[in-house]
Amino acid sequence: MRIARAVPAAAAALLAVALSGCVSIVPMEPADDANDPGCADVVVRLPDTVAGQDRRETNAQATGAWGSPASVLLYCGVEVPSASTQRCIQVDGIFWLVDDTKAPSYVLRSYGREPAIDVVVDSEVAGPTPALMDLSRAVSYTVPNGHECTDLDDADIIDSTTPSAP
Repeated sequence: MRIARAVPAAAAALLAVALSGCVSIVPMEPADDANDPGCADVVVRLPDTVAGQDRRETNAQATGAWGSPASVLLYCGVEVPSASTQRCIQVDGIFWLVDDTKAPSYVLRSYGREPAIDVVVDSEVAGPTPALMDLSRAVSYTVPNGHECTDLDDADIIDSTTPSAP
């Protein structure tokens, strides 16, 4: 009688283990300054969804990933940028330098804040602007360092609190 009950229980346990392995860990490399305490402030506040993509587990400190396959990646502790000629946008009060040289993947680096953060977005799956809007609360816990983008026009300023046109 014990064996008859144990077999279904063991089968259920094996099935649970097998199914839990369906979503693999996203392999990532930590940024050089991933051990900056400010990165911990960001990582503990990362949202469960970004640009409609579910959060995934990563194997590196101070990183985040969303989507299956991962279409939004976050690296905290990247090199803090100095003055730049790259296009700059402002999303929810945070400045971002936009690198589109590897389009359709965009690399967006926080500007004027420390530690600096890179967000890599596959624009064929997720939009860069929605991704930054979803991450802005967590990134706002980084410390402003006094640098700001100076060449912004209205099209480069995005605020999620402003209602969008129908």
